[in-house]
Amino acid sequence: MTRTRHRVVIIGGGTAGITVAARLRRAGQTDVAVVDPTETHYYQPLWTLAGAGCAPIGESARPQASVLPRGVRWIRRSAVRADPDAREVALDDGSVLGYEQLVLCPGIRLDWDGIAGLRSALGVDGVCSNYSYESAPATWRAIRTTRSGTAVFAMPAGPIKCAGAPQKIAYLAADHWRREGVLGKVDVHLVLPTPGLFGVPEYAEVLAGVVRRYGITVHFGSEVTAVRPGAREVTVRSRATGETFALPYTMAHLVPPQRAPEWIGESGLAGQDDPGGYAEIDKHTLRHVRYPDVFALGDAGSSPNSKTGAAVRKQAPVVVANLLAAQRGAPPPARYGGYASCPLTTARGKTLLAEFDYTMRPAPSIPFLDTTRERTDMWYLKRRGLPFLYWNLMLRGRF
Repeated sequence: MTRTRHRVVIIGGGTAGITVAARLRRAGQTDVAVVDPTETHYYQPLWTLAGAGCAPIGESARPQASVLPRGVRWIRRSAVRADPDAREVALDDGSVLGYEQLVLCPGIRLDWDGIAGLRSALGVDGVCSNYSYESAPATWRAIRTTRSGTAVFAMPAGPIKCAGAPQKIAYLAADHWRREGVLGKVDVHLVLPTPGLFGVPEYAEVLAGVVRRYGITVHFGSEVTAVRPGAREVTVRSRATGETFALPYTMAHLVPPQRAPEWIGESGLAGQDDPGGYAEIDKHTLRHVRYPDVFALGDAGSSPNSKTGAAVRKQAPVVVANLLAAQRGAPPPARYGGYASCPLTTARGKTLLAEFDYTMRPAPSIPFLDTTRERTDMWYLKRRGLPFLYWNLMLRGRF
């Protein structure tokens, strides 16, 4: 059995892992390893725009080697289990990786089987999802070929990455059909597990106007539990009563339920009562509540913030500051306030920039700019500005 050891081991080479690694290198850390088997790094926020025909999907992908910070060891394996008492991580090739400090950011697991029939139906006869690089282009094909009938857009219950994405594509599709003059012939349905369109009233009010503008029927407190491509219908279940009904579709954009990787719970790193199996951390320090040498951020952490890249941008400096303080035996000096941002595309050329924190109140980051309304400049920030900042500054630990 091969055994190696590093001062800091980062599980996951996505947005969170690369950003933390870059910040640690800039802070002078010389023994940092990133564990991730993926050869390609994705800027996932672009997938919604690709699914709406507003951006090429290839623009979201770059070689992982091109974003890995210099001086960081890249271990191209998958973590399968951790032993936080022994400070070790088992990898899928049977090797064991020791650490002094562990940063957990392996992302989130898409449960394509969480909706019965979805895995086999994906990409066939109008069933699509923007939640993978491979399937997002099928969304645009479904939108542009739908000229009448019923379009269903659904969000699953529980935490998911970019919780606004299931709504964004619904609005972009409706705007496309409006421009094509067929919106009245396409009956748009939005299935949400939540009691409202958004958890922040100021943004929910704007989205209510968007829904009225497009004539969208919203099924609150509901979720899609099954899809039957042969019958061209989905099963919608009320979360309150358990009652179900069949909703026909011409096209259906479905989002799989999501959970933390199973090995986090199996390693004793998740909370006992957490059905999603997320790493149990203090929501402000992002340090594990039982293992002080373990930190977590991004989608796999238990902090109750929206799971977005914008949240990672605020979390990464907190993790690095508190990790470095722990090396000195000092208490955590940095705190994360739950900031997240969701640029809600409401039409081609219009975006509502929703920024909020643990208080669930607007938390604008751009002075003197009213982001509680749909704006054209926020569309260009979404389409051009944020990708530029991501590739050139955030992944280099500078933003």
